[in-house]
Amino acid sequence: MSFNISRFKQQGLVFGGARASLFQVEMTLPAPLQAFDRTLTKLAFTCRAASIPASTVGQIDVPYFGRKIKLAGDRVFADWSVTVMNDEDYDVREMFEAWSNTLNSNQSNLKSIRFNGYKAGAVVKHFAKTSEIIRSYTFVGLFPTEISAMELDWDTTNAIQTFNVNFAYDYWLPTNTAFDSLGTPPS
Repeated sequence: MSFNISRFKQQGLVFGGARASLFQVEMTLPAPLQAFDRTLTKLAFTCRAASIPASTVGQIDVPYFGRKIKLAGDRVFADWSVTVMNDEDYDVREMFEAWSNTLNSNQSNLKSIRFNGYKAGAVVKHFAKTSEIIRSYTFVGLFPTEISAMELDWDTTNAIQTFNVNFAYDYWLPTNTAFDSLGTPPS
């Protein structure tokens, strides 16, 4: 195949390429944390970074007479994390700290929510430059496992403070919302 810019324009990035900055994260909360429902709206605006989730299909090596054949194993879902801009009201951080505290209390070392009642869901929506959702990923059985430290430093100026939240979850499901299986844009 020879280099041909016209062919690339026709068959390469036909829609101009997906933009990493056009996304939004939406979340639900376990029932005992419904007092933070209004904070979920703020999270959609202050979630500065996220990712399309990863997953891996493991492999099973089966030895036979000195050779190994490889078989597909179980799917493993890697943890998922988001980066959140902290506002002076600490609303979003407080929400995650309260959720984490229901899993294992800071003071009493007890869980305050019944089995699986601490899990929730999240959706990462990736938008086209036309503002249509081109793909979304729904997380099922999500809960926070780590809320990162927030550094305080007199040398840090002209920057918004951020923190990361790491989540474990049961699985994710992709949804192709703006394009059909042939990759044609909606009419």
